[in-house]
Amino acid sequence: MSLSFEGRVVLVTGAGGGLGKAYALAFAERGASVIVNDLGGDIKGGGKSSAAADKVVEEIKAKGGKAVANYDSVEDGEKLIQTALDAFGRIDVVVNNAGILRDRSFARTSDTDWDLIHRVHLRGSFSVTRAAWSHMKNQKFGRIIMTTSAAGIYGNFGQANYSAAKLGMLGLANTLAIEGGKYNVLCNTIAPVAGSRLTETVMPPDLLENLKPEYVSPLVLWLCHEDCRENGSLFEVGAGWVGKLRWERTKGAIVRHKTHPMSPEDVRDQWGKISDFTNADKISTIGESLQSLVNVLSQVNSEGEVEANPTAAVASTSGINPDSAVGHKLAPVEFSYTHTQCILYALGVGMSTKDPDALRYLYENHSEFSCLPTFGVILGQNSMMGMTSVPGLNIDLSQVLHGEQYLELFKPLPTSGSMTVQTTIADVLDKGSGAVILLDVNTYSGNELICFSQYSIFVVGAGGFGGKRISDKAKPLVPPPKRTPDAVMIDATTRDQAALYRLSGDWNPLHIDPSFAAMAGFEQPILHGLCSFGFAARHVLKQYADNDPARFKAIKVRFMKPVLPGQSLQTEMWKEGNRIHLQCKVKETDAVVLSGAYVDLHPALDAAPEKPSETGGLQSELVFAEIGRRIKDMAQSWSKRSTQCLDGRLPRTAKTLLSGPLI
Repeated sequence: MSLSFEGRVVLVTGAGGGLGKAYALAFAERGASVIVNDLGGDIKGGGKSSAAADKVVEEIKAKGGKAVANYDSVEDGEKLIQTALDAFGRIDVVVNNAGILRDRSFARTSDTDWDLIHRVHLRGSFSVTRAAWSHMKNQKFGRIIMTTSAAGIYGNFGQANYSAAKLGMLGLANTLAIEGGKYNVLCNTIAPVAGSRLTETVMPPDLLENLKPEYVSPLVLWLCHEDCRENGSLFEVGAGWVGKLRWERTKGAIVRHKTHPMSPEDVRDQWGKISDFTNADKISTIGESLQSLVNVLSQVNSEGEVEANPTAAVASTSGINPDSAVGHKLAPVEFSYTHTQCILYALGVGMSTKDPDALRYLYENHSEFSCLPTFGVILGQNSMMGMTSVPGLNIDLSQVLHGEQYLELFKPLPTSGSMTVQTTIADVLDKGSGAVILLDVNTYSGNELICFSQYSIFVVGAGGFGGKRISDKAKPLVPPPKRTPDAVMIDATTRDQAALYRLSGDWNPLHIDPSFAAMAGFEQPILHGLCSFGFAARHVLKQYADNDPARFKAIKVRFMKPVLPGQSLQTEMWKEGNRIHLQCKVKETDAVVLSGAYVDLHPALDAAPEKPSETGGLQSELVFAEIGRRIKDMAQSWSKRSTQCLDGRLPRTAKTLLSGPLI
C-alpha cells in the first residue's frame, strides 16, 4: 500500500530549489499541505527574493496540490510555524534543509564566515524546530528531519565552519529524539549527497548528473510517515543508495599499574589494544556509555591498582566514611509472600506455559510446585532502602547502579512464608570516580538461614575518600573457559517484560516511565538487570539440572549493559563439573549484558549414567509413563472427593479419564 500524507502539514526549509524543492513536490504529490520556505538569497547567504518559493508553490498547485510560500529567514522560526498554523491549522512535519556555504581554509575563515554558517544551519534548525515542538507534543505526533553532511561526519578541507555546524545538528537531533520519543515526536538525521547549488561548487558535473535530489526524497518521506518508528538515527543517502550509520568503540584497555602512577608511557604501551576495533562495542546511548565506564571503574583485578597522578589530584567531596559504615547492620525487614508472588516472579523472568515442564513454577496445584531459586533476590531487595541512614554513607540514591550480584541458597525456597532479612554493610571500596558498597544480606525463616545474597552497589561520583580498592569479602567473578560454549539458549523478552517484572517489587521508574529513561540517556525504559539474571539462571536449570530447583546452589553475575524489552537474551554456557560458567548477550546486538558469571549446582542424586536401550524402546512407554504421572497427581484430589463418588457424584476429572480414548 502506498504511503499517504493526506491531512498532514509539512514545512520544508530552503525549498526553493535542489533537495528542498524535491521534498516539497514529493510531499505534495502524496497529499500533504506544504509550506515552501525559501529566503531567496544566494549561495553565500546574501540577498532576498520571493521568486524561488513562489515558483515551487505554483508548480504544486498546478498539479492539484496544496501549498503556501514563506520568505522568512530560518532564524525567525516562529514566523515559519505561524505560516503553517494560519494556512492549515497545524504542523506535523519539519524538514530542516535550508543551508548556505562560505568555504574557506581554516586560517582564512573570518568571524562572519563562521557565524553566518552557524546562524543558518544550526541556529536556524533550532529556531524552527523549537517553534514547532510544543504543537507536536500536544498533538502527540511529529516528525523532524535534520540535515547533516559527510563534511560534518568525516570532515572536509576548507569547510571547518560548515563541518562544525553540520555535526552540531546531529547532536541536536540525537537529544530531540530522546526528549520527543514519549510524545511520538521522532527525529532523524540524513547526510544527503545530491546535485544542488551547494554541491555544484565542489563536485564534477558528470557526478552531479547522477546525483539527483529525487534519489534522496524517498528516504525523507519514509522517515516522516506515521508508520515509521525510526528515531534518533543517522543515514547517508544518495544515487539511490541508503545506509544507516552507528558509533563503534573499541574494547579499549585498562591502563593500570600497581607500583607506580598511571603515566603517558602506560598509554603508549597499550596503544595497540586501545585502537583495536576487533569485537568493538556498538554504543547507542549515554546510559550504555556510562555503564561501560562504571563497569571498568568497578573492576578489581589481580594485576594491581591505579594511583592518581599527583599532577591531577582533586580534593574529595565524598560523603563516605568507611570506618563508620562497615559492619553497620540495617534494621531487619520482614517479608511475607504466598505462591502468587512466586508465580508472578516466574512469569517476570520469562517462564511460559509453552514449556512442557513450566507448570511446576506456574501452577500452585502441581505435584512438584516450586519457587524459582533466583526469587531469593526479591526477598532481600527492600532491605537496601535503609542505606541512606547508615552513618558514613552520605550518598545520592539517584547515582546508585547495581554492579554485581551473588545469591546462595541453603535449601530450596518455600513457595510461601514469612522471612526476616538482615543486611550488613560488608565493605566500602574507593574506585576514584565512584564508591562500591558491598551489602551482605541474610534471609531467615525463624532461626533457619534460607539464603545469602551479596549486592555490589556502585555509587557514581562518591569516590576519592582515600579508601581501599580491594576487598576479600567480595564474592569473586570467574571468566568462562576459552572455548566454544557447550550450550546456548535463546529467549525473546516481550515488550512488556519490564512492566511485568517490576510487579515483583522493583519499582524504579527507569524501567517503566519514558521520561525517567530519557533523563538517564535511554530512548525507552530498560529491562531490570535482575530480570536478565533470572532468565540466565532459568536457562542453566533447564539445560543442566532438568529444571530441578533443588539442584541450584549459587549464582554470581556482573551487570554489563542494559537490555531493551523486546530484545532476545542469548545465554552461552560452559560446563566445568558442577559449575556452569555463563555469559548472557543481547542476540540482536551481540552486546554482553552479564559477564564473569556462573551457576553452581548440587550433584544430581541419580548421577549414574543411563544405559542405552538395546531395542531403542517404544514410544508407548513414554505415553504410559505420562498417564501414570497424571493419575498420581490426581490421587490426592480424588481422595478428598471420595464422598462424592459414594453418593453417585463422580468427579469431572474421573469422568474425563474414563470416557476418553486410551491411546
